[in-house]
Amino acid sequence: MTEGDTGAAAPYTEATRARLVTAYEACELADLARAAVPIGEHELHPDGTVHSPGSVLADAARVLRAAHRFFEAAAVFERLGGASWQLIGDALDIAPQTARVRFAMAETRFREELLSPEGTGSTGADGEVSWWRAYMAREPLEAALDLDDWVLRHKDGDSDLGTTPVSGGLVRRGHGEH
Repeated sequence: MTEGDTGAAAPYTEATRARLVTAYEACELADLARAAVPIGEHELHPDGTVHSPGSVLADAARVLRAAHRFFEAAAVFERLGGASWQLIGDALDIAPQTARVRFAMAETRFREELLSPEGTGSTGADGEVSWWRAYMAREPLEAALDLDDWVLRHKDGDSDLGTTPVSGGLVRRGHGEH
């Protein structure tokens, strides 16, 4: 990659774009989970009762939805990277047919998003608007650079990730895509 490349001028493979979505979903999951760790100074009353009943449970539900989006994105990435339903089923310890039923619509939805990246109103499996997927479809390099920044801000004793831990792995079409 050279400086000045743009998403429009850089046709990336479907698997690369699917991996970017998986990276984003992991980022979102990590941020949501990290936000749930601190215990607010006024979260509990002196008698031990909760100041805002249901708020921690609502946070946990958001983390769970993010985990489901990450899980689905990972399955789509594996499929676009060449994995068979058999392999996906084996990895999840389920029948290949069950894997296909569970993830085929997500794969189809992802491919449709790639064909019409202007569709900023597209929604994920849980009905949430996927503005980031539209951004990634239009500007994959910019999206990857944003994720580079996130990874580098959050590395906690990780081995040397280099300066491009996400964007450095992008693969353009014509370099092995089937």
